[in-house]
Amino acid sequence: MPLNSSSLNIGHLSTVYHTSFILMGTDWLDRADIHANWKLFASGPDIVKAFADKEIDIGYIGLPPAIIGIDRGVPIICVAGGHVEGTVLIARREYRTLDELKSIKAVLAQFKGEIIGSPPRGSIHDVIINNVLEEEGLNIKVKNFAWTDFVLEALVDGDIGAAVGTPSLAVAAVRACGAKIIIPPHSLWQNNPSYGIVIRKELIQHPEIIMDFLAAHEKASNFIRARPADAAGMVSKLTGIVDADFVLDAYGVSPKYCAALSPEFIGSTMAFVPVLRRLGYISRDLSEREIFERRFIDETHKESSHYSPGL
Repeated sequence: MPLNSSSLNIGHLSTVYHTSFILMGTDWLDRADIHANWKLFASGPDIVKAFADKEIDIGYIGLPPAIIGIDRGVPIICVAGGHVEGTVLIARREYRTLDELKSIKAVLAQFKGEIIGSPPRGSIHDVIINNVLEEEGLNIKVKNFAWTDFVLEALVDGDIGAAVGTPSLAVAAVRACGAKIIIPPHSLWQNNPSYGIVIRKELIQHPEIIMDFLAAHEKASNFIRARPADAAGMVSKLTGIVDADFVLDAYGVSPKYCAALSPEFIGSTMAFVPVLRRLGYISRDLSEREIFERRFIDETHKESSHYSPGL
């Protein structure tokens, strides 16, 4: 698919705290002479498939599915960060939390004989929960669902005992069935790269487009951190599905937004490589250079990263 220098096909998810929704709701890309064709996908693995089929140029995606794609020969690379610690474990109110039980193993052991629901196999949430269960020596079934909405339905209906997923899923579950977070994001996998900006490698031939997009992405990240109420209102109006309070609550579950590729972001990503290989998701150990191209964001984001300060 030849690239039109003024047009980008961008794959995104329904995750309300991604900058995709801010960029859809502003003219910031238009000002950079970038016409964005936004395409919604169910999960990170679906975005990887779209890259493989040459349907998109840029994708908002968790890093584990991107690593799996790279291992399988999909010509993609990560050029920026976006958010860290976006995976939580939620359950109905009768289950006890990490604060109460003081042990991740004890929390997870509550679901022996039950099912933990997760987004699709190969998603960052799926990888994290399977890794934790293996590390704790627990034989608990994980059921994968094609769409996050299906995970929520299964939790509401009592078909699963717990669910792993995004802060948005956690907020929706609180509203739908009085569920609660029983293991918070930082406790499941610290600094985990919940999403970054991944491009097909052919786009590297157009560095000015990458730089312009990343400048807008960083501006949107700053907007979420500095003016969360305004950002939430914009996202709510744009989606027409959730109210501003829902978006604000999702922002607050894990308020670590930035476009930088910080040492912690990269280090956490590279820690996934041996885990992915052990779990059978990839066939070899990938190097940092195969996963990241830092020069564009290092030029766009010269200061220290903003993940830690939060909103």
